[in-house]
Amino acid sequence: MQIAHVPVPQLTLTLGAMMTAVMAIVVRMRATDKPVNAKKLLLPPVGMSTGFLMFVVPAMRIPLLWGIVAFAAGALLFAYPLIRFSKLERRGAEVFLVRSKAFIFILVGLLAVRLLLRGVIEQYVTLPQTGAVFFVVAFGMLLPWRLAMYRKFRRLLAASPQM
Repeated sequence: MQIAHVPVPQLTLTLGAMMTAVMAIVVRMRATDKPVNAKKLLLPPVGMSTGFLMFVVPAMRIPLLWGIVAFAAGALLFAYPLIRFSKLERRGAEVFLVRSKAFIFILVGLLAVRLLLRGVIEQYVTLPQTGAVFFVVAFGMLLPWRLAMYRKFRRLLAASPQM
C-alpha cells in the first residue's frame, strides 16, 4: 500500500523521526527546570550505545568505512551546533541547562537534513542499512555533545564557589 506515492515503510520512518524530534524538544525544554549532574549528562550515550547490538543482525550491517564516515559526520557537522548553543549556568550549588531558542531550530534543521539525506541514501542501500547509518550519525552527534556538556559542567563546578 502506498500513500501519495510514498512507500509505507518510508512514511512510517519519516513520521517516527518527526515524533522523535518533537519528543526531544519537549524533553530538552523540561530539562531546563531541573538541575543537571554528571549522571544525567553521561548516561544517554551509554544507553544509546546498546543500539550497536543491531549490527548482530546481518541485514543491519554496513561497511566499516560507512560507519566511520557516518560517525564523523555526526561528530564534526551535527554535534557542533548543539555544543555551541548548549549553555549551562550555576544557580547556587546546582547547575542548570539554559533554555535556548536556537536549540529548537537546530533540532528541526537537523531533522530536515536527515530527511533529505535519507531519501538520497535509500536509493543506494537497503532500508535497514539506512537506519543503521543514521543511528551511527546520531550516536556520533550525541557522544561529543554530551562529553562537551560534561566538560562545561565540570569547569563550571570548579570555577564557581559553592553558595
